[in-house]
Amino acid sequence: MDTLNVPEGRTGRYDVRGLAEPDAEAPKIARVDGESAVFDAAELSPRLINLELRRLIYDEGVAEVTIENPGARHSIAVGILTRCRIRINGSLGYFGCGLADGPEIHITGRVGWSVAENMMAGVVVIDRNAGSLTGAAIRGGDLVVRGHVGARTGIDQKGGTIIVGGNAGSMTGFMMQRGRQIICGDVGGGMGDSMYDGAIYVGGKVTSLGVDCVESEMTPADEELIDRKFRIYGLDRPDSFRKFVCGRKLWNYDNLEPSERKLVL
Repeated sequence: MDTLNVPEGRTGRYDVRGLAEPDAEAPKIARVDGESAVFDAAELSPRLINLELRRLIYDEGVAEVTIENPGARHSIAVGILTRCRIRINGSLGYFGCGLADGPEIHITGRVGWSVAENMMAGVVVIDRNAGSLTGAAIRGGDLVVRGHVGARTGIDQKGGTIIVGGNAGSMTGFMMQRGRQIICGDVGGGMGDSMYDGAIYVGGKVTSLGVDCVESEMTPADEELIDRKFRIYGLDRPDSFRKFVCGRKLWNYDNLEPSERKLVL
């Protein structure tokens, strides 16, 4: 761990650039025009970015905020619990936009691991690629990635909809409990492993299915859902999708005999 020299007379933690952490205040650098605001994050630590963002949304009542030059910093726009619009012109690092409950967030670049983790409600749209663990434990809202995503997309998903315009990595939908994933491209091995409920729609090829994930018949309701979501976000829809759900063999796992468990696993 890097050792930092704390300026004389100051208290609190400091990040690697020497910027104050717990006792910091919002920099108040945004240009506010009515209900919209813009600020440049190029010289700000993640904490100061979030402080300025929260000041604008909660204290100033700004309905639409644009963040310029986010510099792929981690943990940006986390814990926003109100209706608003946030545009991030650039890329984010890990754990961006997590714990959201209501905001509409548009990221024009890429994102790292665990974007929109534990999102309750709202919309997150990413114009390019996303890393592993995209939408981990998401509970509601829509998460749209126009590019590709990494492994374990939607791990432990509990609701909401994840839409991927490109390919998805291995173990997509691992331990999925509820909700939907719509993936236009190909999906890596172990898809839907140990899923409990929900549905995964795939427009491309599936390398392999995980334990207790089976293919199911597409219904008119499934087609309507996909058409509606793609129309909302202006996405190009593949000609056809395949639907995958839980086979329910693991629902009563504890009651299986040892010999039956070997057949399942």
